[in-house]
Amino acid sequence: MGTVAGRGGRAGRVLSGLAVGIGCVLLLGGFVLAAVLYQPYTVPTGSMAPSVASGDRVLAERIDGGDVRRGDIVVFRDAAWGESLMLKRVVGVGGDTVACCAEDGLLTVNGTPVEEPYLDEEYAAAPVRFEAAVPEGELFLLGDDRTDSLDSRSLLGEAGAGTVPRDAVSGRVEATVWPPDRFGLLAEPEGFGDLPGGASGSGPLRPIFWATTSGAVLIVVGAVLGRSARRRAGTAPPRRADGAGDAQ
Repeated sequence: MGTVAGRGGRAGRVLSGLAVGIGCVLLLGGFVLAAVLYQPYTVPTGSMAPSVASGDRVLAERIDGGDVRRGDIVVFRDAAWGESLMLKRVVGVGGDTVACCAEDGLLTVNGTPVEEPYLDEEYAAAPVRFEAAVPEGELFLLGDDRTDSLDSRSLLGEAGAGTVPRDAVSGRVEATVWPPDRFGLLAEPEGFGDLPGGASGSGPLRPIFWATTSGAVLIVVGAVLGRSARRRAGTAPPRRADGAGDAQ
């Protein structure tokens, strides 16, 4: 019985060590990857509501302008828009003609209506009609709250047609992490997916999240296995002395 208990205790300790070791690799690796690939930001205004609200903490994947696609919510800084970092949605890229609104109230890109389910259903894609040609290397940006957003429409009379250079972009917002009731990945902008160039797919945040979560679970399981193994080893009866010991 003692031998069986001892073997069970040793097996439990081995499994415990493996679980804790693998869990630490996943947990720490996930945190390191997230820190390298993502940057947290606080949303400064309500112009992107309801997708993200003023005061929300969001995670943005670090990207450069060449990775931007229509439908992305991007973080950028441009002197024409002020000194602060801004968050807006890309609705047009270089060579596009962006206009609003079609007869059904939708935004159009190169004449193609685009469904935008993240907008308030009570309003059209913009309260005032407009049309803009986007220069090469530039982005046309709108807030999701089209009735209360300083965006490319507001600067159409300025040099550059209210657009922003691609190289002004530093991140693509992928998730809200605070407050808890808004925690989660942002919806993908599927309405832009049928246009040439398509829409951006999901970034690596989802697998990173599952890796870190799995790592934390494995660490807890390993700790429980280790405690169970120590208890089993502690309750095992002492081994009998060998024959040589008895003769002395």
